[in-house]
Amino acid sequence: MSDETSDETAICSAKGCRADAVWVLAWNNPKIHTPERRKTWLACDEHREHLSQFLGVRGFLKDVVTLAEWESSAADR
Repeated sequence: MSDETSDETAICSAKGCRADAVWVLAWNNPKIHTPERRKTWLACDEHREHLSQFLGVRGFLKDVVTLAEWESSAADR
């Protein structure tokens, strides 16, 4: 699972999935990360809800945005 997206095709982070990613799930573990730190998982449409729930029940999920929105906001920084 990646902290960054790259110029290569972004692939879903779900185990065994090789589909193109459409979503970015921004998260952090407050026990080990500073509050502003954002780790990312990528998700296809099929796995977005499952991965969001996995992070959400642990209190890690901070944001879910489209990959295009994430890349656009990264370019603005």
